[in-house]
Amino acid sequence: MEQLNRFEMYLEFENIAAHSRVWIYQSDRKFTAEELTWVKSHLKAFCEQWNSHGALMPTSFEIKFDQVIILSVDESNLGASGCSIDSSVRILREIEQKLGVNLLDQGKVGFLDSEDNLAINSVFGIKESVKSGIVNPETLILNPLVKEKADLDNNWLIAAKESWLNKYFEN
Repeated sequence: MEQLNRFEMYLEFENIAAHSRVWIYQSDRKFTAEELTWVKSHLKAFCEQWNSHGALMPTSFEIKFDQVIILSVDESNLGASGCSIDSSVRILREIEQKLGVNLLDQGKVGFLDSEDNLAINSVFGIKESVKSGIVNPETLILNPLVKEKADLDNNWLIAAKESWLNKYFEN
C-alpha cells in the first residue's frame, strides 16, 4: 500500500468503486462552458492530491446537469478524515468565490423541470412551487440523502412524493 501512495489516486468517475462515499453540491445556476472547463481542471487537480492524514485515497468527481458537483472517495482502505473533508470544502469555497455561485448552502432543492434541465429552489420557496404546480408528486427531485456512488443510479433522482416533499401534496 505504501507504494500506491506515491501515485496519483484520481480515477475517472465510472471507475471509482460503487461503495465509494459521495458528497453532492448543487450550484444555484448552471456553469458556462468556460466555467465547466475551469471547474473540471480545478477539481481534477484537487482529487489528484486529496489525502487523509498524508495518504492518498482513490477519489473522483462528476458534474451533472452542468451545475451539480459530486465528489467521491473510496474509503475501503482509509476513511476520509475531518481534515480531508475540510480540504474539499475549501476547494468548493474557491469555486464559489471565483464563479460567484452558491454550492455549500444546503437549503436548496433541485428538481427536473424537463428531462435534462435541473431547476434549483430554496427550501423555503419549494412549497410555492408545489402550490403553483411547477413541482408535482411525479417531479424528479435530487435526493440529498445519497451517501454512496451506487445510490446515484437508484436513489438520487426520486419522485417528489417519495421524499420529504410528500407532505405538501394532497393524499
